[in-house]
Amino acid sequence: MGVGVILIGLCVGSFLNVVIYRLPRGLSVSLPKRSFCPSCQTTLPAWQNVPLITWLLQRGRCRTCAAPIALRYFLVEALTGGLFFITWDRFPMLSGILAIVFCTILITVSFIDAEHQVIPISWTTFGVVFALVGSLFTPRLLNLLGGGSQPPADTAWLHSLRGAGLGWLAGFGLLYLVVLLGKLIWGRFKLKFEEARGWKLQEGYEGSPQLHWVVGDEGYSWDDLFFRKGDQLLIKGHGFKVDGRKQPASELLLRKDECLIGERTWAIEDLKSLEGKALSATVPREAMGMGDPHLLGMIGAFLGWQAVIFVIFVSSIYAIFAALVIRVGFGKPLPYGPFLALGALSWCLGGWQLWVLYFQSLEGLFAS
Repeated sequence: MGVGVILIGLCVGSFLNVVIYRLPRGLSVSLPKRSFCPSCQTTLPAWQNVPLITWLLQRGRCRTCAAPIALRYFLVEALTGGLFFITWDRFPMLSGILAIVFCTILITVSFIDAEHQVIPISWTTFGVVFALVGSLFTPRLLNLLGGGSQPPADTAWLHSLRGAGLGWLAGFGLLYLVVLLGKLIWGRFKLKFEEARGWKLQEGYEGSPQLHWVVGDEGYSWDDLFFRKGDQLLIKGHGFKVDGRKQPASELLLRKDECLIGERTWAIEDLKSLEGKALSATVPREAMGMGDPHLLGMIGAFLGWQAVIFVIFVSSIYAIFAALVIRVGFGKPLPYGPFLALGALSWCLGGWQLWVLYFQSLEGLFAS
C-alpha cells in the first residue's frame, strides 16, 4: 500500500507542476491537456513525462531544445510523493485523506508564492471548506495534542467543527491584524534622488507581464503599488509627458485607475505612454499581502488554534534564517507563504510534541 501511495503522490506532484506553472500566468490548467516545454513549446509525449525519472535521465534539460528544466519540477514531485507516504503512514484513513489534501495545497501555494509572490486565495478557500467539512467526520488533525475531556459522542462533530472554525479565526485574524498594523506603520516610503531620475509606465518587467512603474533600474508592479483602493503614488519632479505631450507641473499623482496632474485626469487604461523625471516619490507599500492571512487561516482550520501560534513563531524563525543565511529577501520582497507551510508541516511531523513538552516544563517550573 505504501508504494502505491508514493506512486500516486508522484503523479499528483507532476500535475501540481502544471498548476504551479500555469495558474499564476493565467493559463488553463486543463488545456492543452499535454505538458509542454516552456522554452520551445514542444508537446511532451507520456514517456518524456515520467515523474522524477525523466528529469534525471535528461539531466534537467529539454530533450528537444536542451533548455534547462527547473529543479522545481523534480522537487515538487519528490516532495509530494514523500509527504503522501508520511501522512498516510501516520494517520488513520480519513485523517490521512484530510492530511493529503492539506499537503497538496501547501505545496502548490508555497511554490507559486516563492516564484511569483502571490498566494492563490481560491486554493486556500477550498482548503478551509474541506477542513470544515472534514472536521465533521474526523477531528484527528485538530486533535494532535490529545488530552482534555472528550465530548459526548453525539456532539463530537460539533466540538470538532468549532475547533476548525476557531483555528481559522485565529489564523486569519492574527495575520490580518499584522497586515493592518504594517500598513499603518510602513504603509509608504519615500524615494529621493540627488539628480532627476527618469521614470515611465511599462507593460511587463523582468518576466512579469503586469504593468509596472519603472524608475531608473527599479520596477514596481501595479498590484504591489495599489494593493488597496486608497493607495496612491505621488511623484515630484518635471518633464511629465502624457501620450508624448508635455504637461507643465511639478507634481503628478498616480492611482490604480487614473493619473492626475493639477486639475486634469486621465484613465490609466486609455494611456499610450506616461513618463517624466522624478526628484522624489512617495510610494505606497504593504508589509504583508492578504494571501498570507488566508493561508494561515486554512492552516488553523486543519490544525487548530494552538498550531497557529506555533506556526507563526516557527515560520518567523525559518524566514529570519533564510534571510540571514541563504540571503532570501535581500533587496526583494520575501515570500512568507513557504515559511508558513514549513511551519505547518513542522507541527504535523512532531512540532506539536514540542508544544506539549514546553507547557509541561512550565507546569513543572511553577509547581516547584
